[in-house]
Amino acid sequence: MNDGNQEYIFNEGDFRFGKRNRLIKFLKLPPEGGEYKSLSAHFSQETLRSFSMEFGYASENHSNGDAMLKLNPNVLYKNYMDSLLPYLQLNQLGNESLLSTKLKEALLLILKVNPELKDVLFDFSEPGKIDLDAFMNKNFHFNVDLNRFAYLTGRSLATFKRDFEKLFNITPSRWLQQRRLQEAHYLIKEKGKTASDIYLDLGFEDLSHFSFAFKKQYGLAPTKI
Repeated sequence: MNDGNQEYIFNEGDFRFGKRNRLIKFLKLPPEGGEYKSLSAHFSQETLRSFSMEFGYASENHSNGDAMLKLNPNVLYKNYMDSLLPYLQLNQLGNESLLSTKLKEALLLILKVNPELKDVLFDFSEPGKIDLDAFMNKNFHFNVDLNRFAYLTGRSLATFKRDFEKLFNITPSRWLQQRRLQEAHYLIKEKGKTASDIYLDLGFEDLSHFSFAFKKQYGLAPTKI
């Protein structure tokens, strides 16, 4: 997993906790001759607000730090994950109360084993307005829509576009493509990477689109650089 600043490596049996409003890329590598499997529990803001009101939890400090935390092994976490296996056959429709109870159980376990996560779970503040230049040059390779970039920089979409064009003298969509292609050219020419090595990492959805855009930008196919 990579958040643009740091790489996190998790192995079989590990437990991890991801913070909201962070951008993360996943690379899932199955064992030789095996397959990759994982179980995740997602806590919506509605779920967390309801839980905080019911049990009286509140964040006391704004949480920064790493986007992804490794949780120390604990028998309670393992037993909980094992208990989820029978629920994988259930559809959400008609079983909302049952599934909601399992999420509440997960929160109670987290707060028992890792009580310091209270300040992360119940921090309902929205992202503040931040340096657009630094954020975009750090996160341009994440394949997310403009609404998400706007929210994470503490702006409405309209304000994001206005601030962006004032700063870069180009629309966000065009800048993103040019910046990704610029990075691709560097990686291919200077680092010996191939198009298939890098197109996903740079935020392109498919190889053919990447190759077409690259040739249009540089006049040569990636294989000719």
